[in-house]
Amino acid sequence: MLDFKGAIFDLDGTLIDSMKIWEKIDMDFLNKRNIKMPADYIEMINSMSFDKVAKYTIDRFGLNEKEEDIIKEWHEMAVYEYTNNIKLKPYVKEYLHKLKHNNIKIGLATTSPKYLYEPVLKNNNIYELFDELVSLEDVTRDKNYPDIYLLTSEKLGVNPNDCVGFEDILIGINTMKKINIKCIGVYDESSLYEIDKIKDSCDIFIHSFKELL
Repeated sequence: MLDFKGAIFDLDGTLIDSMKIWEKIDMDFLNKRNIKMPADYIEMINSMSFDKVAKYTIDRFGLNEKEEDIIKEWHEMAVYEYTNNIKLKPYVKEYLHKLKHNNIKIGLATTSPKYLYEPVLKNNNIYELFDELVSLEDVTRDKNYPDIYLLTSEKLGVNPNDCVGFEDILIGINTMKKINIKCIGVYDESSLYEIDKIKDSCDIFIHSFKELL
């Protein structure tokens, strides 16, 4: 088992079962515009911030809409889901309590903005378990770059070499490996298209947090 002083968690698809919700939001959004969602759309936007996803969506589908209007629409759809419906993956709470008991610093490094991560963490009673909460709002570049992971480890006061990161997508795992953060790959159905590469790239792969208890 890995030895570490700090744990850095992705949120969507890692701690919470939200990727199907996002697929539904994206599908509903495109359906309203009579656009069928392309097979690679989710893969392309997975690691992007909201403003980049909005720009990408406008450019890709030639939408005559403003980025801020699209973000507002997504915002309203997502806030309802994150506040009311999205649940933790099995054994997440138990594992976070185990880390806390062992005095491991716990940080969040998520692409989701504060207005989404805060209600879903509070609604599932794990908000108080985190020492630091960081999102793409706090850095200038997405998860193709190490900024969010470096900032999280810095806020935790733990050297990246002494951290382990939990991610369900390959981009996040590869980026963390570049800065010597050990990685645990977490199974999520939405990442099945790259599951073999995820398993090859991470230090440990889990289907459930029960495996770490």
